[in-house]
Amino acid sequence: MNSNRKCVLNKLENKLNVKFENINLLDTALTHSSCVNENKFTDYNERLEFLGDSILQLCISEYLFNKYESMPEGFLTKKRALIVCGNSLYNVAQKWDIGEYINMSKGEEMTGGRSRVSILADCVEAIIAAIYLDQGYDKSKDFIIYNFQDIIEKADNDEIIIDYKTRLQEIIQKYGEYTISYNLIRYEGPPHRRKFFTELIINSEVKGIGEGYSKKESEQNAAKEALGNLEEKYE
Repeated sequence: MNSNRKCVLNKLENKLNVKFENINLLDTALTHSSCVNENKFTDYNERLEFLGDSILQLCISEYLFNKYESMPEGFLTKKRALIVCGNSLYNVAQKWDIGEYINMSKGEEMTGGRSRVSILADCVEAIIAAIYLDQGYDKSKDFIIYNFQDIIEKADNDEIIIDYKTRLQEIIQKYGEYTISYNLIRYEGPPHRRKFFTELIINSEVKGIGEGYSKKESEQNAAKEALGNLEEKYE
């Protein structure tokens, strides 16, 4: 690792309030698979992302289990889903300006990779795994609870609304006859971590493309992108 990259990572360490014993773990957590295609790197963050997802799920499950002692499994599952969804991870990544620190190919960068929801969300999970491997479970748990606290509070207060599809439908219906459809473009990745890509079509025009680790999440993200393009026009 050259000195410039180490300085960049030290800056991020300060934002995260974590000092790594092995800073290479943080570098790997921030390395997108596209770099391998350009023969720049031999290691990238997908394995760390897989581990970080499990650690995040466990920590939030433990938190909710202890907080809501009398609530049933279904209630806990819904609360957890709000806290660990791709959009919540993306919001955490934005607080850290993670896009500035990611190693990615020029091609990925030119197509908006530094602000793509799925890439930033994956980096958050990979960073969690890097902290776990570097400093253990207790440190990673403290890190998660601290950095997700505002999201946890919003989930506790039922303030997280991720039904962008309904919001889009409401806006569109105010202004005449429109046909909305969601088409699954493709999916990729192993069965345990499959990523789906969906396009949103309004009157035969593609108005949004979304990614997610379920078909529903990819559709919601497509609707979210379309809302960003349409709300100023319609409201």
